[in-house]
Amino acid sequence: MSTALEIQLEPQAVSTPLYVIRDVPGKGKGMIATQKIPRGTRILSEEPIITVRENGSHEDKRKSLGQQVDALTEQDRQSFLSMHNIHPYKTSAEQYVGIIRTVALPVDLPDGGDAAGIFKDACRINHACDNNTQRDWNTLIQRLTIHALRDIEEGEEITIYYLGVHQNRATRQAALRNKFGFTCSCRLCSLPPEQQRESDKRLDEIYRLDNLIGQGGMISILTSPLRILRLVDQQVRLYNEDRPEDDTGLPRSYLGAAQIAIANGDLARGRVFIERAVSGYRIFGGDDSRGVIENEPLAKDPTKHQFYSRSPGKWQTAVNDVPLGLSPSDFEDWLWRREKKPPAAAAAPGQRIPAHLRSRETFPSFDELPSENDLDLEYYVHDPETEAYVPQRHWCFLGEIVDIENFLRLRMVLKDVDGNRLVLAFYTDGRGRELEPGEVKKGNTVAVLHAEQHGFLDMTTGIRHENPDMIKIFPASLDTLLALSDEVQQFSTVLGGGVRTCHGCGKTAPGASLKRCAKCSYFWYCDRTCQVKGWNEKNHKASCKLLKDPDLQGVFEFKWDEFSEHVRFPLQYPLQSTNMPPPSSEQLEALMRMMRAGGRNPFGDLGL
Repeated sequence: MSTALEIQLEPQAVSTPLYVIRDVPGKGKGMIATQKIPRGTRILSEEPIITVRENGSHEDKRKSLGQQVDALTEQDRQSFLSMHNIHPYKTSAEQYVGIIRTVALPVDLPDGGDAAGIFKDACRINHACDNNTQRDWNTLIQRLTIHALRDIEEGEEITIYYLGVHQNRATRQAALRNKFGFTCSCRLCSLPPEQQRESDKRLDEIYRLDNLIGQGGMISILTSPLRILRLVDQQVRLYNEDRPEDDTGLPRSYLGAAQIAIANGDLARGRVFIERAVSGYRIFGGDDSRGVIENEPLAKDPTKHQFYSRSPGKWQTAVNDVPLGLSPSDFEDWLWRREKKPPAAAAAPGQRIPAHLRSRETFPSFDELPSENDLDLEYYVHDPETEAYVPQRHWCFLGEIVDIENFLRLRMVLKDVDGNRLVLAFYTDGRGRELEPGEVKKGNTVAVLHAEQHGFLDMTTGIRHENPDMIKIFPASLDTLLALSDEVQQFSTVLGGGVRTCHGCGKTAPGASLKRCAKCSYFWYCDRTCQVKGWNEKNHKASCKLLKDPDLQGVFEFKWDEFSEHVRFPLQYPLQSTNMPPPSSEQLEALMRMMRAGGRNPFGDLGL
């Protein structure tokens, strides 16, 4: 089991120069590696020869800059004046400002102020969007450091990233031309068109996820932690697609995941996430970097984190509750609280499998629902034709009624699949009076199509229900429906070779030799003895009554992953149910005769 990045290197102290400054074709001066440089090596640690504060008047900045240039040694002055300048100038003062605007790197002053700094060597490092080093201002030693993000070969140019956020190629190129006056031709900017589109799509997705993760702030972390954690999980996977463990955004994502875990009482996962963040900061900035110094103590004691609360959280774990002996993939599933999808029945070719109510993708918990104020990319996808975001699939929230309030409007307290409680408030025209009184009772289960999290004025979150056609109440507990779904998966699916499973004895046999229950059409039996056993001993009497409900059949048979438009109850689903074999030619002929004669449907007579 690994609880941190695979490679953890201390910044290497070097006695011989790792680089040389020399001409690079088409780029002017550049920094070239003189030997192989391992990942995590501190290549450079440099003080600025000139520092210009960001705040202050324009005149004060010019005066300070002139004084600092005049105070330089002749060698340093010539080094400064020879640096690249894309801005036209007529005076020395204009030349100095132009150089600062072109090549200066950010500096954090001891008093907390921001400044631009000139460095004799670091300011010679050229840009690449797939940079092989990371620059960082080290507040402890008040120097700019450069660390290798990956192994750098002898003779390879050392590069940094000039911009802030890694965005798509068009955005990067526009920013580079506007601010630095050049067009980047690095590997990332020179990909073939198809690979470029994939790279841009990945970067755009990371950028959108970043905005989504931060939108709700602390409220979302506490009210929808699983949904936010899933977004961070998705972001980390995207980071690792192109540059596994080398992207400098990874430590920040891991810290975000740690905040979510710790704020909800999960110290075990919080510790692992912080360890991974610290490992990344150590590689990208060294042991003395701010990221390591501030976060390493939290990895040892996550209770010191500012988001930790002594009150029990949703995910309460002790710091050492980390499972041992898991495979790497199983550990990642545990760490990110990834859904363990229920085992799907192996259907015969051409046969659909009924929807499984345990599928969290289709039937999410409340924490996993999208927020009405956020754009959740797990549920919505960008339509380039309309420039709008549309649902990419259908989903349905299931919650068992545990309490009922009916003052100005109907309010139900529901318990979701994770046992969490929430309010379902009716803002329909009838304020809930449109429901049959016999339906609204404790122990029944409510199904809400396309449900979203809503923040009420009392600072609680729940579901605001407005459309009567988007809700259905089933006369059974949530546990009963989940258990029924398990049985439907097992006993209604046609297996390979046309084999079915008898609900009574559990044996498999060719589907043609079994008979289906004529009342619900979902379960199959060897003979009447097996049917009686299933009816009496396996509670099919109650299950059959539930399964005769067309709305529940719709839940099982509906194509949830095929979105064309919003749906409502009763759900429309294919006439050929997943639990029925395709009609034979003889049956089709009988159906046509029946339709011409106005008689009964012969398919209704199949079974026991």
